[in-house]
Amino acid sequence: MALFFKGSAGGGTFPRGVHPPEWKTYSEDAAIEVVPPPRKVMLPLLQNVGAPSKPIVKPKAMVAFGEKVADGGAFVSAPLHAPIAGKVLKTGVTTLANGRHVSAIPIKADGDQLSGQALYDEILGGEWPKDGFEKFDIQEIVDAIQGAGIVGLGGAAFPTHVKYVPNEKKPIHTVLINGCECEPYLTSDYRLMLEAPEAIVSGALVAGRVTGAKEIFIGIEDNKPKAVEALRKAAAGTSIQVAVLKTKYPQGSEKQLILALTGKKVPVGGLPLDVGIAVSNVGTATAMARAVLRGKPLTHRVVTVTGGGITNPKNLLAPIGIPLGELIDFCGGLTDDAARMISGGPMMGFSFTDLNSPVTKGTSGVTILTAAEVKKAEETTCVRCGRCVDVCPMNLVPTKLALASRHKDIELAKRYNIMACFECGSCAYICPASIPLVQLVRTGKAVVIADSKK
Repeated sequence: MALFFKGSAGGGTFPRGVHPPEWKTYSEDAAIEVVPPPRKVMLPLLQNVGAPSKPIVKPKAMVAFGEKVADGGAFVSAPLHAPIAGKVLKTGVTTLANGRHVSAIPIKADGDQLSGQALYDEILGGEWPKDGFEKFDIQEIVDAIQGAGIVGLGGAAFPTHVKYVPNEKKPIHTVLINGCECEPYLTSDYRLMLEAPEAIVSGALVAGRVTGAKEIFIGIEDNKPKAVEALRKAAAGTSIQVAVLKTKYPQGSEKQLILALTGKKVPVGGLPLDVGIAVSNVGTATAMARAVLRGKPLTHRVVTVTGGGITNPKNLLAPIGIPLGELIDFCGGLTDDAARMISGGPMMGFSFTDLNSPVTKGTSGVTILTAAEVKKAEETTCVRCGRCVDVCPMNLVPTKLALASRHKDIELAKRYNIMACFECGSCAYICPASIPLVQLVRTGKAVVIADSKK
């Protein structure tokens, strides 16, 4: 199959954006390893966009691997399942990597645990069909995705079933599976594409069946030729097209991916559904296939632990709820010059200090930077150079958003569409004055949201 470029933006990409150093070499060749079952997990009740989950188990109850322990708190929510067999402890509070304190269900390991190669095979291995999906009822698929607690595993954590509920007023004609992984350092999606391409293809076909989409694309950036080859081989004989896109950040953002692949522009404040498209990450597609074809819930995810500040960078199949510190220990611990821990990647991630912060469904990686890597110029005065405007993929004016945030000017923030910013960090990356534009936007959003609730 030839390279496939469809986007009207030119060269299979989108306008503006940046191209930061990729830093993928730390972990791109590290095959996925299974983390040994932890002695205890903390399952945050809020791991998705929308309402928090509601516990359905009581303290001292014994739960099996994969057993549901919390229901979704609303339609836009997701249930939780035990990633280990054990005893439920009294509901407590945990601190997420972004600093938020949320209620959580602790489970203490007890009894035999699924681990090692058996766990890997349970989640990623085995046979994945490429046909016969017409036998599945559409509502049956939606229910399976919802019941499995699947959310967007690319980091957005939006409940996946919501995207695939049939909508007669806004039918979906195209499904896009996102394999771009444009965030520097992270390679969890890349390893999935190399090691479990058949599962991704099955998930894409599940998405095609539930939506009735006429076209299914898997988008991969051109810096991942091995992934392109693996997915094309896995997709052979199906209707899926593997599209190679120009490497640029933030290509993995769904609105930018849609523009690059189809030439369609999602309106400001709108959703992919508004242009007849559904987008899911490759990890999400794998979880969808497992839920529909095997009846299994989301209990684990692949997490990259990488950077110059980690002794042995790895890609790990980790249980939801395991402390981030245990992943770091499994990778040999921090180096002597480690200076900053980030949940996610350096562009969109959150710096954290609490090693007990748990892995959540949206945790794509842990990036450990050295002192040399985090060294930056001291913040200076904005010189109105306009570089942040030039690179903003949403065509916003970051300097105005920062000004509105500093002065808590709600009307100015709204006028310049602060809520349309998805905090990709392109503006902060390019800013010669080292102004913390993303942090200011996050603060401004919080002020706008608080005002709307008055």
